Amino acid sequence: MYRGSLTILSLLLLSGCSSIPWFGGEEDPRPPTELEDLKSEISVNTLWSADVGEGTDKRRLNLIPAVRGDRLYVADAEGRVVAMNAATGKVLWQRETGLPFSGGPEVDGNYIVLGSSDGDLVALLERDGTPLWNARLDSEILSIPRIAGSRVLVHTLDDSVYAFDLGSGDRLWTYSHQAPVLTLRGSSTPVLTENSAIVGISGGKLVNLELETGLPLWETTVTPPHGRSELARIADIDADPVIVEGIVYAATYNGDLAAVDLASGSVLWRRQLSANAGLTASSGVLYVTDSDDLVWAANPTDGTGIWKQEGLKYRRLTAPAVLGNLVAVGDLDGYVHWLDRRDGRIVAQVEVADGPISGRPQVSGGKLFVYGDDGTVAALSAGSPPTPPRTPPPVQDAGNENTPTR
Repeated sequence: MYRGSLTILSLLLLSGCSSIPWFGGEEDPRPPTELEDLKSEISVNTLWSADVGEGTDKRRLNLIPAVRGDRLYVADAEGRVVAMNAATGKVLWQRETGLPFSGGPEVDGNYIVLGSSDGDLVALLERDGTPLWNARLDSEILSIPRIAGSRVLVHTLDDSVYAFDLGSGDRLWTYSHQAPVLTLRGSSTPVLTENSAIVGISGGKLVNLELETGLPLWETTVTPPHGRSELARIADIDADPVIVEGIVYAATYNGDLAAVDLASGSVLWRRQLSANAGLTASSGVLYVTDSDDLVWAANPTDGTGIWKQEGLKYRRLTAPAVLGNLVAVGDLDGYVHWLDRRDGRIVAQVEVADGPISGRPQVSGGKLFVYGDDGTVAALSAGSPPTPPRTPPPVQDAGNENTPTR
């Protein structure tokens, strides 16, 4: 996920929206690929659409809808939290907190937790948004807080990980990591196991923290920093790791896609592929949005490419979401692009928002939920694509930074 002068700050946090970390929120100067006229191969229906607030306030934040049961929860950058009926889009309640939310929400049981760009970690009551507690941290929160039983875990922008008591807001433990001089402006969201949390951090490292104590069970380097300049040595893990059957899959900016053994932390394989938007796994295939906005399908046994879609290059794509036989990604112009997961061809594209979609679409109950940076929330459904015209050949290694290689 996403995500002055070099001589002024000792820790420079850069915007990680593409393969070059542009300074001070400047736009990526590389022109996005123009969309071609496309004859849709599937029907896509907008079930409902609503404007629920200010969205991300034109910033790259990690405000992702949360779907729990028949409810959808969203938050905006000006402190509004909204609960909606997921089937109809009807607003059930909304709460104005005045906090600049930047990560969340996470919903579990009776609680909603969110993080702010001022370092506030807050808990609200799920049924009506009543504030429960607020804990102030030392850094911006750009990851989604995670509820793990009676604890809340949060990864802050300075690469600290905190655990708080869910009921009281008391701090239980802190894990601190010395970040490199330069990092991307982003933080991966902790991924929970039964007794631990996997967190991607700067410097290409992956750490497994014990939930009870915060002590590292193991720490491994997915991509060691390399290059002569600090800029070239950026190798952060901002994309949320994915765990499938005892294997952790992680991708680094300016580095590798890798598989790591969950029990030992040993790297099983790594293949060169720069990614910071995100990855997902479904039915034995990894799907990755790389740093040039190519969408990949890769074999989880060794990372070899199955197919890649190059038609959306530089369109600032979201992490992929899988719905049936489709892979969906949002882009900088508010479009959702639908790819056939079997061969990667684009089978439909629908405009959903007026401006960028930077948060990963969410899938629940056979629907795709999309939250645009302008505050638009929409629920979409899509038909199944027809049989691909042919089986694509395996993607061959091209020996460049965008192709998985050993």
